[in-house]
Amino acid sequence: MTRFVDLGYAKVDVDRLSRTGDPEVVYAAGKTPAATVEIVSVLHKAAPDRAILVTRAEADHVQALHSAWPDAIIDHTTVAVGSLPPARGRVVIVSGGTSDRPVVAEAALTVAAFGAEAITIDDVGVAGLHRVMAVRDTLAGADVIIVIAGMEGALPSVVGGLVGTPVVAVPTSVGYGANFGGLSALLGMLNSCAPGVVVCNIDNGFGAGVFAARVARRAAAAETGR
Repeated sequence: MTRFVDLGYAKVDVDRLSRTGDPEVVYAAGKTPAATVEIVSVLHKAAPDRAILVTRAEADHVQALHSAWPDAIIDHTTVAVGSLPPARGRVVIVSGGTSDRPVVAEAALTVAAFGAEAITIDDVGVAGLHRVMAVRDTLAGADVIIVIAGMEGALPSVVGGLVGTPVVAVPTSVGYGANFGGLSALLGMLNSCAPGVVVCNIDNGFGAGVFAARVARRAAAAETGR
């Protein structure tokens, strides 16, 4: 029987760790700070040895979480409560520009909370391709690459053509009017001519981070035979 804790306003899944190897994650948007803290408390009690991740936290959520857990890790709108697991496998997270940083933060902290090493490379967009070429060796050493970009979303195709590493593309809502809130970047990534590129939804650093961490962990296990 699947276990959950009924708080009245939420049925908190405390069984995800045993099913998937990862604890539940709290999506803070639409929740009150008090509810967010209570849900995290339940999850942290159920999985005390693993970090509980909170995504899309506003300033009041962050303040409440930090008050309850002063050692929480906070990066933009993403918060991790509890100890990060040992890192297995390597994920390199590449962004087109510094405006993409909130999505990068979500992806990077998700990767770390889900048990892989996260290395970030910021501001290497296609407006200056020499910046991408300068980090090619780092890209090639990853088990998985997450490429985060807005505007026209061309960066994942460039990276996918440089290395034989799986690439997870994340379009962001960064861009001028014809970017349509990330839709043009999304369509550009879906139409990538580089093989081996898969695409997440707009601004979905969390989804990309979970996928990449799981692939990296499997790659590390296969390499070590464990």
